Amino acid sequence: MVGVLGVLGGMDVVGVGCVGGATCAATTGCHNKPHNKTAPRGQCTNSLMINIVSTSASALNHPWCKGSAGVRLVLAGCLAVSLSGCAWLGNKQSELALRPTPTLPAHVASGEASLRPGDLRFTVPIEPRRAVALVGPVVRGDATPQQLALWWLPHPDPQAPTLLYLHGTFRNLYQNLTKIDALREAGFAIVAVDYRGWGDSTRIVPTEASINADVQLAWAELQRRQPVPGRRVIFGHSMGGALAVSLASRLKHGNDYGALVLESTFTRLPDVAATAGFWGRVAAGLTTLQFNSLGLIGRVDAPILMLHGDADRTVPISLGRRLRDAAPPGVRWVEVPGGTHSQLHSQAPAVYRQALIDLMKAAAAPLPGE
Repeated sequence: MVGVLGVLGGMDVVGVGCVGGATCAATTGCHNKPHNKTAPRGQCTNSLMINIVSTSASALNHPWCKGSAGVRLVLAGCLAVSLSGCAWLGNKQSELALRPTPTLPAHVASGEASLRPGDLRFTVPIEPRRAVALVGPVVRGDATPQQLALWWLPHPDPQAPTLLYLHGTFRNLYQNLTKIDALREAGFAIVAVDYRGWGDSTRIVPTEASINADVQLAWAELQRRQPVPGRRVIFGHSMGGALAVSLASRLKHGNDYGALVLESTFTRLPDVAATAGFWGRVAAGLTTLQFNSLGLIGRVDAPILMLHGDADRTVPISLGRRLRDAAPPGVRWVEVPGGTHSQLHSQAPAVYRQALIDLMKAAAAPLPGE
């Protein structure tokens, strides 16, 4: 039964428009109405929720089960229980859906080659009681102190805005270096975090609650590094976009931060699973993981930039458009023809950079040199 959760775990986009009359500097016009065009889905490559369902489906169709309604009913019941009531399978759900990736020696080697003089990699302790309360069942099963890995990547210009970088499932910060470098080249200082379970942070089975708690600690670090609220930017890619929306929904534009950037972000995690066909829809109905950006984005009162590729086979662009249409008016929408899930910064570098420049001008915190 551990197969249902494999559909969303592989979370990885350029025409440009704006919603609600905002001005964008690329190829299409502004959009005051939702898009009606549906992007082609192609083969589903997200592996977040399907594995448990598909494995269970295989069991139900096994010759041993055919003709045995009782056995099939038990297996179907086990599938439902597995995602709703069993702690072990709940952990397995998180492992398969979120695919946390700890640091490997090859990651460190590539990271050390890419980091610049003055860049800092460090950890902050998490009190044992707090860690257990936030995480629930952890791999160690005790109150062993835990740590959260953070990176501080300063910009040569002390007046540069500072961006909080929230990555998606699977890849840790070392594996996100090319995107981080593109954001640095655009003119940002960066505070980046590896949630517990990823990178150099404590190895646990992460949960939605534990990841959001880690984001809150990273936000505190951003506030410490960048004292000017208007120069703080919250950035999230894929699942990180859902975390960014959740954080921004609790903050106030101007008082706390200046802008929100979402790349390849979905409406809710179950919606991504549901794009994978019948068993994906079953998984969507059973999973306890939500990452519900759709329900929170209406509370965001800061300028928003959203980037999405129309060839994204992990988070279909239709989900990005739905999220855009649920946001307050004025979203800067950047749609990348042929753009995929994780490579917008390299597939359309000029558009990517210009979108960030235009956003920061609108937020009255221009990037260095602009």
